[in-house]
Amino acid sequence: MFEGFARTRIEVSSVGIELVHGGAGPPLLLLHGYPQTHAMWHKVAPRFAAHYTVVAPDLRGYGDSGKPASDDLNDYCKRTSAQDQVEVMAALGFEHFHVVGHDRGARVGHRMALDHPERVRSFTSLDVVASQAAFDHMDRDLAYSWFHWHLMRQPAPFPETLIGNSAKFYLDFLLGQWTAVDGAISDDAYAEYLRCFSDPETIRATCMDYRAIALDLVHDEADRGRKIACPMLVLWAGDMARRPGWQTGTALNMLDSWRERAGDVRGRALDCGHFLAEEAPEETARDILDFLSGR
Repeated sequence: MFEGFARTRIEVSSVGIELVHGGAGPPLLLLHGYPQTHAMWHKVAPRFAAHYTVVAPDLRGYGDSGKPASDDLNDYCKRTSAQDQVEVMAALGFEHFHVVGHDRGARVGHRMALDHPERVRSFTSLDVVASQAAFDHMDRDLAYSWFHWHLMRQPAPFPETLIGNSAKFYLDFLLGQWTAVDGAISDDAYAEYLRCFSDPETIRATCMDYRAIALDLVHDEADRGRKIACPMLVLWAGDMARRPGWQTGTALNMLDSWRERAGDVRGRALDCGHFLAEEAPEETARDILDFLSGR
């Protein structure tokens, strides 16, 4: 995976961030989600690299990036994770860049677009409803599909113990339930996900990432009514039959949730499950490249 890309580690304020980068042109930052790593971009990164300088890091707490041994939510909130990536891009010489985020990465991208509007040229969200909207409208369907949120927010070491009892079983359940296109996750990518997810420190750190929603919502409340300044593309899963209620429950609409939070929003559903970049790589890359063209 990532042939022609360079791998490096950049030390930011409090952690080391592992990443791959390659290509040429305007900078494009790709932020992965849970329970994955930067490997989730391996099918689309070469397409992007033909037009952009692509940077694909592991978020703090994930993959081979640093995992602070802390129970302080400030160490795992989206504001801190966004600051990590701003510092990574600055270290690479990029002051302004496009951001594409999937799942947790989109939540980091959302916070980055609010905290660092001068840095973010555009923001693409893949299969995420805004956190504040979800918790404002949590119903039984959304709670069912987001069971992992409510499990992982429980006090330590309860979720860490349950997940760590069989990390592979838990990972396989999530990947299976959230995927609509069988075989979309390649053997190489799966091996990387399993390697990283089997680390007890990853389980602990990712639970902290989810516990940090308590602080993320405080930050979101302070920004309620404030809109993202840059153009925004929203793509989402059109086939979540295996996980009914996913992202929106019965009360939310994906585009509407973002139009309340950004002034220039467009997007559509793709005929796939949660992992757009792996299940529908050609469509995902094409829509993103069309959106970025000329920006």
